[in-house]
Amino acid sequence: MSSLAQNTCIKTRVFIIDDHATFAELLSGALDREPDLLSLGSAGTIASGIEQCLILDPDVVIMDHQLPDGSGISAATKILADAPHARIIILTGHPTPQGLVQAASFGASAFLAKGGSLAVVLDALRYARPGGMIVPPALIAQYAQPESLNATGLSLTPRELEILSLMAEGHDVRANSRRLGISVNTCRGHVKSILAKLGSHSQLEAVAAATKLGVFGPADNA
Repeated sequence: MSSLAQNTCIKTRVFIIDDHATFAELLSGALDREPDLLSLGSAGTIASGIEQCLILDPDVVIMDHQLPDGSGISAATKILADAPHARIIILTGHPTPQGLVQAASFGASAFLAKGGSLAVVLDALRYARPGGMIVPPALIAQYAQPESLNATGLSLTPRELEILSLMAEGHDVRANSRRLGISVNTCRGHVKSILAKLGSHSQLEAVAAATKLGVFGPADNA
């Protein structure tokens, strides 16, 4: 069991929106085998998913990027309009940097490949509830551009660079404040400054923007 799970007392309630019934059932069963996670069921369409989310009020919603009646991105924005406390994880069969940007634009907690491991999905769920996020390293590598602007061009301070790097690892504000030995409020202030400098509305969007600008360096092609 993940160390994240060991530190969790209250079960994270999860709803799945995916038109592949077998995948949804398998994922639901996997969640129920975890002591700190609880599946609330699943829906195969956006319309049904939104309706169920209004009734069940899940902590985290996992949804497919593309569904029979529309985009998971548009569905996520509708869910968040009625339940801004909810966290959204987007799953996709075709992960691209462009998809990451779309997911980041509304504040998704993760943008994951369906072909990835169950362990990554479980970690994403555990990071999501307290406000953390998972950034796929493969997409970070695709996004990195050695000829782009660097951190100096963005006027990021050394402390902001430290926090931005921790954000890219998926750590939330409280975890970052503990690691750096600063108060949570001070850390939040740095995050707000980072978002403002990068023109972003969420931590995931900020990491995506920073990666595109080459803040984390060029992609490693080794």
